[in-house]
Amino acid sequence: MSKRNAGRKPASRQAAGGSQDAIATYEPLLADRERTLGADHPNTLLTRNNLANAYRDAGRTQDAITILEPLLADLVRILGDEHPNTLLTRNNLANAYRDAGRSSDAVGIYEPLLAARERIAGAEHPDTLATRGNLAISYQAAGRTQEAIAIFESLLAGLERSLGAEHLSTLGTRGNLASAYQAAGRSQDAIAILEPLLADHGRTLGADHPSMLSTRSNLANAYLAAGRTKDAIAIYEALLAERDRVLGPEHPRTLNIRGNLATAYRDAGRSDDALAILEPLRDDLERVLGAEHPDTLASRGNLANAYQAAGRTKDAIAILEPLLADLERILGGEHPDTLASRGNLANAYQAGGRAKDAIAILEPLLADLERILGTEHPDTLASLGNLANAYHAAKRVEDAIEIYEPLLADHRRTLGAEHPSTLNTRANLANAYQDAARTDDAIATLEPLLADQRRTLGAEHPSTLNTGNILASAYQDAGRNDDAIEILEPLLADRERTLGAEHPNTLRTRNNLAIVLQDAGRNDDAIEILEPLLGDLERTLGAEHPDTVGCRNNLANAYAAAGRAADADRILGRPEQSSFDTGSPKQGPSVFDVG
Repeated sequence: MSKRNAGRKPASRQAAGGSQDAIATYEPLLADRERTLGADHPNTLLTRNNLANAYRDAGRTQDAITILEPLLADLVRILGDEHPNTLLTRNNLANAYRDAGRSSDAVGIYEPLLAARERIAGAEHPDTLATRGNLAISYQAAGRTQEAIAIFESLLAGLERSLGAEHLSTLGTRGNLASAYQAAGRSQDAIAILEPLLADHGRTLGADHPSMLSTRSNLANAYLAAGRTKDAIAIYEALLAERDRVLGPEHPRTLNIRGNLATAYRDAGRSDDALAILEPLRDDLERVLGAEHPDTLASRGNLANAYQAAGRTKDAIAILEPLLADLERILGGEHPDTLASRGNLANAYQAGGRAKDAIAILEPLLADLERILGTEHPDTLASLGNLANAYHAAKRVEDAIEIYEPLLADHRRTLGAEHPSTLNTRANLANAYQDAARTDDAIATLEPLLADQRRTLGAEHPSTLNTGNILASAYQDAGRNDDAIEILEPLLADRERTLGAEHPNTLRTRNNLAIVLQDAGRNDDAIEILEPLLGDLERTLGAEHPDTVGCRNNLANAYAAAGRAADADRILGRPEQSSFDTGSPKQGPSVFDVG
């Protein structure tokens, strides 16, 4: 039987087409061999294995599993439990389980397989080392990140000792360790591995080697996770041009980079640029890989996320509802991608003001995740946090707090105090405290959180900037306007420098600073911000967008407070009032989302 690679890698267009050709060859060949040679003949067993491989390469993971499970039982019966082909089929079945999102089932194979290979071939045999790596990858997929890191760290030391620092397996394990660090929220540690690894790949393999290109992509992913959006975009853009040249525009790796670049554009607030990539990318993947290939289905979800980020929530929902139905039909209701799509649809409902619909999805989803993955799996905890967010959006603030407080304790215990999910939960809890009029509790949570984020994520990380904005809002609620201004003025400068002047979060910070300045009696300073802000919002979002309308009201309020009633009437489109008319009551300030 042919040996499979340890990792799951996208095939080229030729290979994708080749897997379809292989299926067309192996299916009738298997029927012929079963009829002429018998089900237990070695050539028949080999053809069953090869057909399973072809199904897996074509993204038909469940079909591969349907072959591999009885094939393994037959090999155990015919060849014995420790025959090399039996061990190889165990490995292939575990890989297929992992592809299908059945990480626990994959771990259940890899653990005894590793023990068998250590006993038969020795601890440092290449097959044993590969199985340790596969087990670590499955631990990571199952949310057991610390166990994955422990294996990768010891495996890397062993490979450096036995094969040398520049062997391909050693270099690959360094990349896997970086991936595990990133999954654990240790983006800086991932970057500390990937930057020198990139240099080593360039020196030993050359600039155009696939591993070199993969490492550049992984470094860009780590930069993106660390909030270094511009650095990520610079890599993705160059990498896309090179993959177009080296692999061709329709190679799955090229298509993958197009998707990553779109994600970076989205995170940088460049929604139009993201959509300009994702809309044709979905069609290209459908043509190259097929409508039901996992990468094609994923691209539909990414497009929906970009629509949501652009404020086009209805367009996002219009994609996510049929996508969920397709995922349930193709992958099954308990596949991780299906479960994630349920969560994405709930988030879109919440963003569209349909908090009750979001809750109707999230409550049973949480029960399913607890049953399938366990109560402490990161995906389960994330879903619990999403449910709390939906309760908060539905004005059920006390219910949200009742989730956030124990969730924070769980995150600290399972992920660590400095994991991004732990830090985000602290921010969400503080936000809920603020909406529950527990301003002192909010400030007591936010002040040390901001210090921790500056230390662990950096002063310019989006999450750090977001916490600064929430803390400024809490200071304002507490009547501490000077403290709020002290945060918002440098925050605005940071956002203009890192995100650009027209990023939605920059525009929101300009608005919120103006409101605090007005509350502090500095009406002229508020007007100086709001006048150009209104023009920018009308140009970028349109005159009737809720944020534009809110800014217009804020500017009218500032004019009125400064004694410029005629300007207030003009900006609101009201006819001039008689000097004896007190006019309409002043509207409250429109504070945009603190994101």
